Amino acid sequence: MNNHFDERFESIRALAGEMQRLAELALQQYTPVVDDIIGSNSKDVHFIEHTLDRLLDFCFFEPMAQLFRRLCRYYYDIDLNATASYVYTYRDMWDSEELKESPPR
Repeated sequence: MNNHFDERFESIRALAGEMQRLAELALQQYTPVVDDIIGSNSKDVHFIEHTLDRLLDFCFFEPMAQLFRRLCRYYYDIDLNATASYVYTYRDMWDSEELKESPPR
């Protein structure tokens, strides 16, 4: 029985390691994209939202969450309502239950 538990644990551990590697790769790929959007003062709503959608998938990785927040701050001046929707989606996906239940300060 213990061997079965060890095998499951190792499988989960390997999956977590792979997710971490994918997140690091996504960060390398999306950092220049976000830099370009902001640096060029892009107003391409569809491309910005497509990028935010992709970033959301990796926000379990704090550097990617920071990149997501950076693009949201930029997008805020372009489309406040869409940005708010992305922020709420982020909270639904990645905030802990304790943070969701605590009153705003």
